[in-house]
Amino acid sequence: MIIDIHGHYTTEPAALGLFRDKQLAALADPTRKPARSSLKISDDELVESVQPQLKKQRERGGDLTIFSPRASGMAHHIGSKEISAEWTAASNDLIYRICELLPENFAPVGQLPQFPGLSPAECIPELERLVNELGFVGVNLNPDPSGGHWAGEPITHRSWYPLYEKLCELEVPAMIHVSSSCNHNFHATGAHYINADTTAFMQLIQGDLFKDFPTLKFIIPHGGGAVPYHWGRYRGLAQEMKRPTLDQHLLKNVFFDTCVYHQPGIDLLARVIPVDNILFASEMLGAVKGIDPETGHHFDDTKRYIDGLQGLDDEQRYKIFEGNALRVYPRLARRLEALKAKKAVCA
Repeated sequence: MIIDIHGHYTTEPAALGLFRDKQLAALADPTRKPARSSLKISDDELVESVQPQLKKQRERGGDLTIFSPRASGMAHHIGSKEISAEWTAASNDLIYRICELLPENFAPVGQLPQFPGLSPAECIPELERLVNELGFVGVNLNPDPSGGHWAGEPITHRSWYPLYEKLCELEVPAMIHVSSSCNHNFHATGAHYINADTTAFMQLIQGDLFKDFPTLKFIIPHGGGAVPYHWGRYRGLAQEMKRPTLDQHLLKNVFFDTCVYHQPGIDLLARVIPVDNILFASEMLGAVKGIDPETGHHFDDTKRYIDGLQGLDDEQRYKIFEGNALRVYPRLARRLEALKAKKAVCA
């Protein structure tokens, strides 16, 4: 099975955007605040909206996408904590419905109702709803809810601990993923995302988070930002800080995806990062959707790059495409087993 662990709902029906516009307009005029019940999107509309993703799955040989709300759409820095909570719930509900309608193609990952200055502990009720009531297998965790100003505490700070305790209790990994940037110095996908990936990794080096949470699992997307390319720098910094070696300090808990959009980048990732820490992903219909004129193929057709890796045996390819995902996302493994059992009964 080919499991893509990083997909976002970037083809939402227009009704969701209109709901968001009304929600934000209510910041100036509270009487215009829309009720969540006013968001009317049929099952047929939802299925139709993800046909582009399904088409790419078939064409590129994929089987299942771990699916979450549009990353830039989370926009945790906009509005208020109440608006963030309502928008988060509405967005997550759509992901749930899509994954229920198309369970063989999608598995759900949710956003959290973060907001600048809000205690991470206040995200726990939505996390519990996602996992215990809706069967989500993971969440996206924004290390910078301020949208590019980095106004909060590092992800190793104890203010995050109640949320981490719940993640461990529920056996849910978190993908470290920022949202849109409100700082004009940082292009969202070209700078802000990559900066955040790199920043989060450095914060983890500086802290001792996994001594307190040995079962906590983080996925750093976009190939880890600048981390693999500067692996020697981070090894050296860890050494100067009297930290354990990176394999002991972080790599039992931190994983990297393959959202890297050229063959040399994937080659480097696989040379530097252990195979056990690499999970296949494409961020399909997300960051870079065009065709690479040097290859004639889409930049985000990342399976092609994994197929092109030299020196991988069958077991290593299995780990990247499937095995590591099932290990890092234990609830995904159970979800797929339940789906298999249900199909057997129906047959």
